[in-house]
Amino acid sequence: MGEDDNQEHRMDDFSPSDLKTILHSKRANLYYLQHCRVLVNGGRVEYVTDEGSKSRYWNIPIANTTSILLGTGTSITQAAMRELAKAGVLVGFCGGGGTPLFAANEVDVDVAWLTPQSEYRPTEYLQYWVRFWFDDVKRLDAARAFQQARLARIESLWTSRVMKDAGFSISTDHLHSALNHHREAINKAPSTVDLLTLEARLTKTLFKLAVNAVDYGDFTRAKRGTGTDPANRFLDHGNYLAYGLAATATWVLGIPHGLAVLHGKTRRGGLVFDVADLVKDAVILPQAFISAMRGDEEQEFRQACIERLTRTESLDFMIDTLKDVAQALGSGEA
Repeated sequence: MGEDDNQEHRMDDFSPSDLKTILHSKRANLYYLQHCRVLVNGGRVEYVTDEGSKSRYWNIPIANTTSILLGTGTSITQAAMRELAKAGVLVGFCGGGGTPLFAANEVDVDVAWLTPQSEYRPTEYLQYWVRFWFDDVKRLDAARAFQQARLARIESLWTSRVMKDAGFSISTDHLHSALNHHREAINKAPSTVDLLTLEARLTKTLFKLAVNAVDYGDFTRAKRGTGTDPANRFLDHGNYLAYGLAATATWVLGIPHGLAVLHGKTRRGGLVFDVADLVKDAVILPQAFISAMRGDEEQEFRQACIERLTRTESLDFMIDTLKDVAQALGSGEA
């Protein structure tokens, strides 16, 4: 790490506040990296790939990045971690694109997140959150609110002109019927177990609609990365991008990842999965089938997901939903 450390002084002139001038919700970059080294070189955070006897250096614009997911075959230096923390970039460790660890059922897998500790996090929304979180009834209300927001997001994005132009011709009547049925069922659900059951049923329905929308053919959602068809692989891969944004959203508001409302209140990092669900079906699911039918490579699919998440302002939506739920249930007026 000698060369790495020798270059650090060039970034010491920047204060953490200088590097956080771009709001997280407006940052454009989300990285998933494999088989590379992340380090500081020439005063910049870069990742290095080895191609034969040559090494290629790629700049990471940290002030415009929300989070970085490090997959298999990666390493990161202490100097790089320090600069990422200064810029408020979350770093997550996960498995590789096609391995059971990375592609396992999302309810069973944790991403190990290293959140920046170099700045004081706000407590306003944490205070709202803990006021209702220990109340079983209000926590169930929060879970319902998340599910309703998820449905609204699906309805808005799946029926957009952009999706139709991309070849995703959804049956709007069938979609509206399914969503309206689940809206009523969510309001009547007596427990989080029932909500999780409803969530699983709706996802199955959405898979059927998506398959028909792109004329994919036979499809069965595989568990634990056992699927070999493109749609299954893309779904596994793309969901982790949603986890990256969700982890960023909760960190920005200062709400610990363990304070989940649906995916098990004692489950480590469960809130990340709750928040990721707000956009997974709305953005990742249709893109997986669109890319599969288009014959995209994994990198092309990943880039398409990142662009779609950015254009739909998914991080904004996550943050706003967290704020709305926190204020509605934790302000003392609910």
